[in-house]
Amino acid sequence: MPVYVWEGRTRQGTLKKGTLEAVNEAAVMAQLRAQLIAPVTVKTKPKDVMEYLPFLQRGPKTRDLVIFTRQFATMIDAGLPLVQCLDILANQQPNQVFRNVLKTVKSDVEQGSTFADALRKHSRVYDELYVNLVQAGEVGGILDTILNRLAIYLEKADALKRKVKGAMVYPVTVLVVAIGVLVLLLVKVIPVFEKMFKDFGSQLPGPTQTVVNLSHFMQSYILYMLAAVVGVAIAFVQARRRSPTFRYRSDAVFLKLPVFGPLLKKVAVARFSRTLSTMISSGVPILDALEIVARTAGNKVIEAALMRTRSSISEGKTIAEPLGESGIFPGMVVQMVAVGEQTGAMDAMLSKIADFYDDEVDNAVDALTALMEPMMMVFLGGSIGSILIAMYLPIFKIAEAVK
Repeated sequence: MPVYVWEGRTRQGTLKKGTLEAVNEAAVMAQLRAQLIAPVTVKTKPKDVMEYLPFLQRGPKTRDLVIFTRQFATMIDAGLPLVQCLDILANQQPNQVFRNVLKTVKSDVEQGSTFADALRKHSRVYDELYVNLVQAGEVGGILDTILNRLAIYLEKADALKRKVKGAMVYPVTVLVVAIGVLVLLLVKVIPVFEKMFKDFGSQLPGPTQTVVNLSHFMQSYILYMLAAVVGVAIAFVQARRRSPTFRYRSDAVFLKLPVFGPLLKKVAVARFSRTLSTMISSGVPILDALEIVARTAGNKVIEAALMRTRSSISEGKTIAEPLGESGIFPGMVVQMVAVGEQTGAMDAMLSKIADFYDDEVDNAVDALTALMEPMMMVFLGGSIGSILIAMYLPIFKIAEAVK
């Protein structure tokens, strides 16, 4: 529906301004009169500049979704109607994309749709986990409790993601700086030394000649090399997006990497445990929960293992048995899941596993950072130092000849 900007006077003569969504201007005036406001002007709200530049619009971050979920839970718990909660939260939302989504959800709910069905139309903002938990909360009449659990889950999942990303920032930054310095030396600095050596007419030592040849190669093919790197990166991303087989194989390779593989497994176990615990405690059936957990795993190998687990459960087996056969989940996790099944406290046991592996991820990230720092320093210092020594060898030779 279009949005209108209005001005009006109250019975006391005070001038008020605001915005309203309505079918037409007449509907806006009718709403104002119902609020005992005499309309002065009603105009269609001009479009924001960002609406003409959709590629610049930024979607909501995880933090925005957490704040919305917590505020929404508080309002529902206080007894406010669902539509009013959505209206309040939409109007105070600073993110334009998120605001439009909330207004659309509010409109769908007003027209008779359930809250979960209205959210399901916006899969880029609300994933399957979010929608299914909201649906379970609506059916069970505990929407506020479910939303609070969702907020806690989102905060912990976001913290886990930030830990892994934070561990990668330092080594990647150092590596990029090192490569940039090396390219700068080979393309800009080495040619100056080469010209100077040619003026002296001295024969270059082997290491120096190697660096000069490398400089010639970089000057001739640097653009082609950059284009090749960008092309390979784009091709890799597109292949993972379009080919399930390629994505499965590349995910399997990631899990087997020497240093990063164990870290990725720990992150996967923490995410699996936290997600499944939240869904079971919220009343989602185990088969539906496993299917959603598999789809949100982020790794095709783990997704396939969880889908096999789901298939085994549908045939009457326990959860622990197929998890152990997958070879991905550690023995401790399998044993704790088995105990949770026997005692009927699966959600509590999974929550403990998630907390344990959150700490494991912390330790793995710290160990990875401690390992990468000296390696990056050795690479940076060794490569630049080797080039500088190679360039100074002819200077030492010339100095000896002068003596």
